[in-house]
This record gives sequence, structure tokens and C-alpha cells, in this order.
Amino acid sequence: MRRPRRYHRGLLRACYLAAMASLRSCPASQRYDQRKRSEGKTHVQAVLALARRRLNVLWAMIRDHAPYELHPQLPTTA
Repeated sequence: MRRPRRYHRGLLRACYLAAMASLRSCPASQRYDQRKRSEGKTHVQAVLALARRRLNVLWAMIRDHAPYELHPQLPTTA
């Protein structure tokens, strides 16, 4: 598998704008952004990483037919 050279610009912009909006209101997104910035990422790189993370969560919700939970339940080990 290889990384695609082109992206759907409209989808990329929508994800970027959603990530930017979440930075203003979501403390979890703000913490993630600060962590990425402390790793040496630029602002744009940190926002794109946040957008990718949000898409991964959305995909998992669709895959598992689960609603969004702010604090997901961690699996218990026996």
C-alpha cells in the first residue's frame, strides 16, 4: 500500500475546519494539540494530526455501531 498523492480537497478542508473548531471548545482536543506542539510539530501539522485522530474515532464509531462517548470505557483485564 502506498500513500495517495492527491486528496479530496473539500473533505480535507472540512476535517481541518472541524479540528480548528474543536480546538476552541474541547479540552481533550486542546490537550492533544499541546502534546503534538510539544513534540515539535507546527500548528498546521498538529491540527492535521487532530483531524486524523477525529476521523479515526468517527470510523470506529461507524464500524462498531457505537455512539460517541466523551470518556470511553476501557476494556477490563481479568
